[in-house]
Amino acid sequence: MKKYLIVGLGNIGAEYVNTRHNIGFKILDHFANKESLSFSTVKLGALAEFKFKGRAFLLLKPNTYMNLSGKAVQYWMQKENIPLENVLVVTDDLNIAFGTIRIKGKGSDGGHNGLKNINLVLNTQEYARFRFGISDEFKKGKQIDYVLGEWNEEEKIKLPDRLDVASEIIKSFGTAGLNNTMNIFNGK
Repeated sequence: MKKYLIVGLGNIGAEYVNTRHNIGFKILDHFANKESLSFSTVKLGALAEFKFKGRAFLLLKPNTYMNLSGKAVQYWMQKENIPLENVLVVTDDLNIAFGTIRIKGKGSDGGHNGLKNINLVLNTQEYARFRFGISDEFKKGKQIDYVLGEWNEEEKIKLPDRLDVASEIIKSFGTAGLNNTMNIFNGK
């Protein structure tokens, strides 16, 4: 059975649950809820497993805090013998409009500390990432407050639909492949 590691980036702790920076966790939680999965506490994170069309999806929420996410990604890739091309990292992106989706097969960290650490630990930028736009609606010098802030009322209304699309992306990555997934979902 082909295995896929889907890593949602976020920070642990109740104070971060509904923040923009935790969209990776939120997407995996939404997916797990839709598929009636539960997360178990494991080494370096929380893990849920989903089997679909002859594939196993390991959903990982690292508990290492955002800036040390690479350690958990590397550990689970090695433990489950998952090749780099079967890894998808789900993260927030300030540089794209709220709810906009951008999936790429490689790229820079774009200033994102979680991606920066994964790049460093894996010693490569050649892995798929699913960036979820959180926009950049903050005043100069207020980036951290914005990223670690909670969704505004308009975003809260639109979020459930965007989470449904995000769940489809996870399945598509494992069943249709990266290129098809990019063609179907990028910009939506």
